[in-house]
Amino acid sequence: MDEIIAYIIIGLIIFLVLVAVSCIRIVPQAHVFVIERLGTFRTEWQTGPHLLIPILDRVARRVSVKERVVDFKPQQVITKDNVTMQIDTVVFFQVTDAKKYTYGIENPMMAIENFTATTLRNIIGELELDSTLTSRDVINNKITAILDEETDRWGIKVIRVELKNILPPREIQDSMEKQMKAERERREKILQAEGEKKAQVLVAEAEKESKILRAQADKEAEILRATAEKEAMILRAEAIREQKIRVADGEAQAIASVQQALAESLERLNQANPNQNVLQLKALEAFGKAADGKATKLIIPSEIQGLAGLAAGLKAVTETTEEEAK
Repeated sequence: MDEIIAYIIIGLIIFLVLVAVSCIRIVPQAHVFVIERLGTFRTEWQTGPHLLIPILDRVARRVSVKERVVDFKPQQVITKDNVTMQIDTVVFFQVTDAKKYTYGIENPMMAIENFTATTLRNIIGELELDSTLTSRDVINNKITAILDEETDRWGIKVIRVELKNILPPREIQDSMEKQMKAERERREKILQAEGEKKAQVLVAEAEKESKILRAQADKEAEILRATAEKEAMILRAEAIREQKIRVADGEAQAIASVQQALAESLERLNQANPNQNVLQLKALEAFGKAADGKATKLIIPSEIQGLAGLAAGLKAVTETTEEEAK
């Protein structure tokens, strides 16, 4: 009997331990547990261990507070100029209030998808095709603001809405491709024209610089030639001047030598004590040299006039004899 009671007690203890362990709940990181007691909201459990009272409490919903991304299927929209196209959207959102997210709406994802589609139709309906294709940021910001305001009552924070694809009808795409091709060809021609213009400008500038450089080179060459000619003339003038100086020095030295020779001869003649006939003979030689000069007038001393007449008579007789001999 005691053994049976002991087994019952052990079994009861094990049961209580299992019940206690089963009542412990651990909330993972970035999750929130919504707890109900007897069917009524009681509290929100944050990250960490918590004790759940059996029968009375239950985990109504496990809510992830991580940022999530939902890619919705393409929606057909009509632009202001009656062009039908398909647009698929991507919504980035995060649960900020687990209680509102649990009790605010039955199916939050379906609600966000439908609300995104209706909002997108309203915004695109106010835009034309070209504006729709070039105003993605404007459309994204408008949808984000509207969705964030409307989903706040569901405990959802819409962070960003992006238009993933915008697909106009095929004929519109073909027309746009032709238009883009024409635009690219126009830009190509403009670029080619601008390139040719720049090339011509560069060629003209190069020719201008070349002419300027050639003119500068010619100018410098003329300056160098003029400088060289000037220096050559200066050198020639200096050479002529040096030559004349040397000739004058030579003539002066020759005259000085002649004068010195004459002085020495006179000195020797004076030392020889010549007689009157020798002096008259020397005077006659000097007179002959004077007569050979360029003077137009000659002053003859009286002492040698007689000798001069005698010399003239001898010269006349000599010339007559030579003529008769011929």
